[in-house]
Amino acid sequence: NLMTEFEKIGFIFTEASGEVKITDPEHDLFLWVDAVLKNDDMIMAVDIKTKPTIDDIHDYIERMENLRRYADLRDDKRKCLGAIAGVVFGDSEKTFALKKGFYVIEPSGETFTILQPAGPPAGQPREW
Repeated sequence: NLMTEFEKIGFIFTEASGEVKITDPEHDLFLWVDAVLKNDDMIMAVDIKTKPTIDDIHDYIERMENLRRYADLRDDKRKCLGAIAGVVFGDSEKTFALKKGFYVIEPSGETFTILQPAGPPAGQPREW
């Protein structure tokens, strides 16, 4: 369903994986991502929380930076974008995540809604 919902906003992903763990002690990289969508040009990393907090969002920014570092070490030039899914989003957490350039995924009836980032730059997702 996640690939279909992202397709509605213009992303065509060809591969989906759940819970990706990266362990690279040589480069001091240890991270996980709850879900990853990929195509030839981009990677969409999705973090899933019951009730995301501001601290969770700060932590996810750090993990996205490490994901970019890991990709660079493997000469993977695809853009890395991020999304945060939450069962319950507080208004301030949702606004903060959008301003930090993340897509926000939240329940909507039987399915979910994807809100597009507010920046930076304004109205654009952040790329790592």
